[in-house]
Amino acid sequence: MKSWRQQYRRLLLEEPEEGLLEIILHNPETRNSLDAEGHGELSRIWKDIHLDPEIRVVLIRGSGDHFSSGGDFSLVEAIAADYATRERVFWEARDLVQNLLDCSKPVVAAVEGVAVGAGLAVALLADITVVSKTARLLDGHTRLGVAAGDHAVLIWPLLMGMARTKYHLLLNEPITGEEAARWGLVALAVEEGEVLSKARELARRLLQGAPSALRFTKYALNGWFRAHGALFDTSAALEFLGFTGPEVQEGLRSHREKRPPRF
Repeated sequence: MKSWRQQYRRLLLEEPEEGLLEIILHNPETRNSLDAEGHGELSRIWKDIHLDPEIRVVLIRGSGDHFSSGGDFSLVEAIAADYATRERVFWEARDLVQNLLDCSKPVVAAVEGVAVGAGLAVALLADITVVSKTARLLDGHTRLGVAAGDHAVLIWPLLMGMARTKYHLLLNEPITGEEAARWGLVALAVEEGEVLSKARELARRLLQGAPSALRFTKYALNGWFRAHGALFDTSAALEFLGFTGPEVQEGLRSHREKRPPRF
């Protein structure tokens, strides 16, 4: 295993065939949530992949029946309570988006079960996203009591229009995988049990493509997102401003007590 891969402890890394790296979000007890270490790893790994000449294609998936439920409550509590944590995770959240957009290697996401928060950001920023028709996609920020800052302001209006974006972000309304494919938020929706096989099929097709042509095409297309980078920076800053306020405390309490929030 390459030496850089040994630094990743929360992400499982496999190479099922030459040139293809699989990243597995692995925390099945909590639907593959991200703790502080996992969130940091997921923000950094794209730079290492970009610089590794032996990796040509990446496939990212969750362990078990879910993709990822996003940041865990202990991480959210730490962000709200401590300035140093808040600043560190702000930069990680920004790096997660920017580094994935700048990673030159094509990324395929295989999404089953739930994809929420930072997990959803990775799922939708992948170059080709394959979802189960019954998958549940949810941004989740406004329910927590902070602005939608991970990625949605950057890409959702472009992919599926402003009206649907406002409906789902302001109302914290989940999207099924079937709806996401119909509205253009993801590439493909397939039946349950077929997601990983389809994603691997597409990854192998990318492996057979001309590497430079694919990398340059990805870079050019992602220019649409880079052109609106200031909007993403604003949404991320407003999200982390919200972590200093009272609404996130009620959001956390209501999640833990499994009740609707009373803002």
